[in-house]
Amino acid sequence: MGGSLGHPRMALHLYILSTPSSSKGFIHCRPLSHQWMISSNIKCLASTHSTELTTYIRRSANYQSSIWDFDFVQSLNSDYKGEAFKRKTKKLKEEVRGTLDDGAMGQLDLLELIDDIERLGLGYLFEEEIKKALDTIVSMEDLAKTRTKESLHATALQFRLLRQHGYEVNQGMFNHLKDEIGNFKATYLADAKGILSLYEASHLAFEGETILEEAKNFTMTALKEIIKGNIEKNLAKQVNHALELPLHWRVPRLEARWYIDIYEKKENSIAALIELAKLDFNIVQVIHQENVADLSRWDIKAIGQLPYYMKICFLALFNSVNEMGYFHLKEHGIDSIPFLKKAWIELCKAYLIEAKWYHNNDKTTLKEYLNNAVITIGNNVVFIHSFFSLQQTIREEELDCVSQYPSLFYWTSMIVRLANDLSTSMAELERGDVLKSIQSYMYQTGASKEVACEYIRNMIDETWKKINNDLYTNDFLLPQPFIETMVNHARMSLCMYQYGDGHGVIDDESIHRANLLLFEPIPLLRDA
Repeated sequence: MGGSLGHPRMALHLYILSTPSSSKGFIHCRPLSHQWMISSNIKCLASTHSTELTTYIRRSANYQSSIWDFDFVQSLNSDYKGEAFKRKTKKLKEEVRGTLDDGAMGQLDLLELIDDIERLGLGYLFEEEIKKALDTIVSMEDLAKTRTKESLHATALQFRLLRQHGYEVNQGMFNHLKDEIGNFKATYLADAKGILSLYEASHLAFEGETILEEAKNFTMTALKEIIKGNIEKNLAKQVNHALELPLHWRVPRLEARWYIDIYEKKENSIAALIELAKLDFNIVQVIHQENVADLSRWDIKAIGQLPYYMKICFLALFNSVNEMGYFHLKEHGIDSIPFLKKAWIELCKAYLIEAKWYHNNDKTTLKEYLNNAVITIGNNVVFIHSFFSLQQTIREEELDCVSQYPSLFYWTSMIVRLANDLSTSMAELERGDVLKSIQSYMYQTGASKEVACEYIRNMIDETWKKINNDLYTNDFLLPQPFIETMVNHARMSLCMYQYGDGHGVIDDESIHRANLLLFEPIPLLRDA
C-alpha cells in the first residue's frame, strides 16, 4: 500500500495487506514464497451453502531483512553509561554556560554561538540561557536603527534564530539588502557565508512572504554558482549540504553528528563546546541503543503473520477495552482507548478505499488520492500513540485538540506521504498498486513524469510554509515535545527517502547514517 507507520525515534513500518472488498468473514493467511496465499470458506448469511473462494496471490514488496541481526543488537554495550562521563558533562556545561553569559560578547558573536550550540544538538541543555540571550537582543531599543549597518549574514542569522524560537519578526528586515528596483543587491554574490545564511533563513517562510520566496530563489541560484568557484573547503561542504536539504528540514540528531565535524574545523571554535557535543552525542546514543535492543526482542518472524494478528488485536480492542489496562492513563484519569480506536478505524477504512481503487483499476485525481493517502501513510496512528506515551500531565484543552486532529497532523502527514511517493511510487506500481501522487497528477493533467515530480517537490515546499505558520502561532496549544515529535517525523521522512527508498532498500548511505546515529560513538579529545 505504501503507507508506513513509525515511531519518531525509530521506524517500525507496518504494511497492511487488504483483501478484495467483496470478501466477508475471516481470512486465513500463510506465507508462500514471500507472497500471501488466501483461501477461506465463507458462509453466506442468506443461505446455508458455503462458497469456496478463489485463491489470491497477495502482492509483496519482498523487503530485505535487517543487516543488524538480533545477536549484534543485543551485544551492544557502551562505556558512556558511567558516572564519570556524567560528571564530565556537568563540568563542560558550566564552562559553556559561562561563555553564553559573557556580557562582553557582541551581538553577532552571541547569535553565532547560539546557532552552533543548537546545531551541535545541545540546545536542550541551555534553553534558559538561550531564551535570555534572545530576549535581550529583541529588547534592544536601537535594533531598528542599526538595521542598515548589519551584514547579510547577521541579518539572516538573526531572523532565522528569532523565528525558530517563536519571536515576532517580519520579513521586512531584509529590505535594506535590496537595490532601488527591489532586487537583492548583486554585491552580495561575493559573500558566500551571507548567501548561505539567507538561504537557510528563507526556509522559515510563511505563506505569502514574497521577500523570503525571492530570497530563496536568489540564494539557491547564487549558491550553485558559488560552489563552482574557489571557496574555503569547510564552507563548501556546508553549501553542498544545504543545497541537498536545508537545515530546517533535517533530522536534528543526525545533523548534530554531521555538524560536530564541521564545527571542529571552524576557526575560533570552542574546545569545551566540541567536547561537550561529542560526549552528549555518545550518551544519547546509548539511550537509542537500548531502545533498539528492546525493539529487536519482538518476534520478527511473527510480523509475517501481521494481518492475522491485527484481526486478533482488533477484536480484543473492541470487545475487551475495559480489561486492557495498558492503554489506560490511570495517573491522568484518562482513557486513551477511544482515541486509539478512532485512529485505527480511520486507517483501516482508508486502506480499504485503496484496495477498492486497486481491484477496480480506478484512476484518481491528485486531490482524491491525497485526501485518502494522508491517512494511509499512518501518521495519525503514530501521533495519537506518541501523544499518550509522553511523560506529562495532559490538560483538558490538549486532549480536546488532539481528538480533532489539528492542522499540524495533516501538514506533517502530507510531507511524509509526498516524500514517500517521490521515492517509492515507481517500484510500488511495478509490483501492482494504486496510482500515487505523481501518477495521479500525470493522469489528471497529462504532464510528464519530470513535470509531475517537480510539482510534488513544490508541494513539499509549500506545505513546509504551512507547518512554519503552525509552529509560529501554535493555536492548538499542544505540548512542545509533542510538536517537535510531529515535525521531526516529517524531517525523518525527507531523510529516509532522500536518496531513494531508504526503508525498503538497504543502500550504503542508509547504512552509513544508521551506523553514525546508533552504533558508532565519536572519539573524545580526552578521557573523562
